[in-house]
Amino acid sequence: MKQIDYRKAQLQEVSRTWLVTGVAGFIGSNLLEELLGMGQDVVGLDNFSTGKPENLMAVKEAVGDAAWQRFRFHEADIRNLTECKNLCTGVDVVLHQAALGSVPRSIEDPITTNQSNLDGFLNMLVAARDAHVKRFVYAASSSTYGDHPGLPKVEDKIGRPLSPYAVTKYVNELYADVFARTYGMETIGLRYFNVFGKRQDPQGAYAAVIPKWAGQLLHLEVPTIHGDGQTSRDFCYIDNVVQINLLSATAEKQEALNKVYNVAFGERTTLNELFRMIKEGVAVSQPEVRDIEPHYGPERTGDVRHSLADISLAQELLGYDPQVDVRTGMVATVKWYIDNMG
Repeated sequence: MKQIDYRKAQLQEVSRTWLVTGVAGFIGSNLLEELLGMGQDVVGLDNFSTGKPENLMAVKEAVGDAAWQRFRFHEADIRNLTECKNLCTGVDVVLHQAALGSVPRSIEDPITTNQSNLDGFLNMLVAARDAHVKRFVYAASSSTYGDHPGLPKVEDKIGRPLSPYAVTKYVNELYADVFARTYGMETIGLRYFNVFGKRQDPQGAYAAVIPKWAGQLLHLEVPTIHGDGQTSRDFCYIDNVVQINLLSATAEKQEALNKVYNVAFGERTTLNELFRMIKEGVAVSQPEVRDIEPHYGPERTGDVRHSLADISLAQELLGYDPQVDVRTGMVATVKWYIDNMG
């Protein structure tokens, strides 16, 4: 039996109460859907700065009214310590996803990024500590590797941060480690590498590349690739991310706790390859998109050239076993955009 199947079976026998911050966002709403589908009780927090009410409605439709009754939503802000403390009361596990993402956004507005990603993170740690929460699992970031040139990226070898966003995510890891050692908390950080999948927002100036290009191609617009297109990333489908959150929340080995793990598939895809995958998916419903070629623009400040994760630590200590590769995940993702944006 796979480790994730064993953990799910355990959870279905004994329900827990979970707090998911950023619950109306892309990753948060997918975690909510999985947890409610397994009969768990979930408290959700979001201030809708990047999350969307329609994501919650999509989850309600997916899980049904009976499961939805086990969810309590609070429109709240992690920058408010009192609200964080109130919501942590009676919670067994925190899945902390709330943050202001985007390297370009942090470069344009470092203060707001710092307030959400550092002040808000510290508030959540203090609230979880005071409420005696059993496990605190948080979204870290591959941006922490900064200018370290090594490939694949290994958890204990990082460079200097290349953006204010990267600074905040690295400091999150430092704070979590200090709280584990000082207060005896159980924390696990998940360094996400370019997550994609259903409900990832294609709108706005800071949209991630996959939903942005999918949206543009669906409207027969020409996407822009920053640089020569040979920049590569380790893209990770959302189902793999949900899996490792559940494994982290339920890990029993002491040596697995109070660590940071890479969350990826373990393969590199160039932006040129990515563009072709998305175009192929869109062409299923809009054949005319096959004639579109990307525009190549200047490279973005703060971007690293190549990224590839070593996922062996998560495999060894958590039983992480990513099931969905980039191409399979892209087919499902583009179909979702066609069905929901067409």
